[in-house]
Amino acid sequence: MSASRRDIGDGRAASRSASTNAKPRPKSSARAPARGSSNRSNAARVPHLPDLSQYGRLAEYRAKRRFDVTPEPPPAMPGSRGARPLAFVVQKHRAGHLHYDFRLEHEGVMLSWAVPKGPAPDPSVKRLAMQTEPHPLDYNLFEGVIPEGEYGGGTVMIWDRGTWKPESDDVDRALARGDLKFRLHGKKLRGSWVLVRTRDRTWLLIKHRDEFASTEDLTVTKPLSVVSRRTLAGIARAAGASARQLEQAAGADPPRPARGAATAAEPAPSRLARAARPR
Repeated sequence: MSASRRDIGDGRAASRSASTNAKPRPKSSARAPARGSSNRSNAARVPHLPDLSQYGRLAEYRAKRRFDVTPEPPPAMPGSRGARPLAFVVQKHRAGHLHYDFRLEHEGVMLSWAVPKGPAPDPSVKRLAMQTEPHPLDYNLFEGVIPEGEYGGGTVMIWDRGTWKPESDDVDRALARGDLKFRLHGKKLRGSWVLVRTRDRTWLLIKHRDEFASTEDLTVTKPLSVVSRRTLAGIARAAGASARQLEQAAGADPPRPARGAATAAEPAPSRLARAARPR
């Protein structure tokens, strides 16, 4: 004889009551992976990262670049430098934004700061300088185009170069303190300067008052490469830059003065001076 509806209902109620009052069962250990197996599977999915410790202070520089694509120089172990003066270089760089890479040689590498508006010889002007990764000494010779899609993709000009001499007795201590004083002997930048840290990697580049101080905007009056004598657009064109990079480089060059117009670097000759010229 089949069970009555009342019996079936009582049975269902008892089943719900039992399931409500019962303690939750622990998750089956059969579903959990064996100890260590999860770590092994995750490790298998992570690509092998090369050991960059051999590059020392240039490890960050090496990690950011693919040297089978970019013409930038790969990091190299510094050799004996002898007694030659310390080098400095300023490279005008139209990447995502225009900036000037200010570099000082120290302990086999080029300490680097990105200066968005370029160095100013006016002591009243404090230029923002963002510290970046150290670069190899060979980078001082690099002028050309970094391909699109690569780190720092864009046109690079050697805007100024020369030698520098610290005015601080201990460069490392001055850097740690955030107050590095030095003298530049370049083709455009000369005299006494200081780098002052304001926070973390944020510094200010300031010209000291001396015989080389002026209000001249050297980024406008002296826009050409000290190596090739080309504009940024000329460098981009010679290096086979893309149309977009060429347009960006041309936009980063200051406008050329009209023919016959006076510039701050080359003032127009006075009427008396013209009259005094031999004919």
